Amino acid sequence: MNSMALLEVRNLISGYGKFRVLHNVTLDVREREVTVIVGPNGAGKTTLLNSIMGIATVFDGVIRYDGRNIRGLPTHMISRMGIAYLPQMGNVFTDLTVAENLRLASYLLDKSEVNERLGEVLELFPVLKSFLNRKAGTLSGGERRMLAIAMGLMRRPRLLLLDEITTDLAPIIAKRVLKQVVDLRDKLGLTVVLVEQMARMALELGDYAYLLVSGSIRFSGKAPELLSHPDFAELYLGVKKI
Repeated sequence: MNSMALLEVRNLISGYGKFRVLHNVTLDVREREVTVIVGPNGAGKTTLLNSIMGIATVFDGVIRYDGRNIRGLPTHMISRMGIAYLPQMGNVFTDLTVAENLRLASYLLDKSEVNERLGEVLELFPVLKSFLNRKAGTLSGGERRMLAIAMGLMRRPRLLLLDEITTDLAPIIAKRVLKQVVDLRDKLGLTVVLVEQMARMALELGDYAYLLVSGSIRFSGKAPELLSHPDFAELYLGVKKI
């Protein structure tokens, strides 16, 4: 066991129903680092997060969080242990106000804690203060991503799992959102797993990275090393090594 790793995945085989998507995936997520998972569409990146959260079917392997095997635990129990998951789609309730979204995200908390957490989150995302009574569906794409992250932080998680959080965002907004994730890591001591299609942008900001292709890990190493890897650049980023 890696004593530095908050999350450990060993020889994971998982998928949906009888269909296997991931094949012997092994990785470590070290505490207070941003671990980036990149790969082409259909590589199994979302399935990896769903496996951690007890949503996908796990056929074999170990998933260990903070030294405890969480494989097979129900999603709500995993969430209570300090893991927040922001899926790619449906991560905010567009017909509810910003305030209602934030309060709904705190459903696992005692009522006495909700206002305290709300205040903490709004200090981290001051732009949301002026939108509290607006429906989430009226926010811009970047503002909705900020709201989604704020909702995940309402429970003070130790581990934040983010799935394609820059989807449909303009590059300048996407970069701002990803920079905010790194800032939160630094301010709160968060550990982050960032599944991201904007690979170059994510690797520029991340600490450690894994390349997932066809359900298998093809490369692991420091994020800058993966970014400069000539095969990765040619095959998955579509750019040439400088």
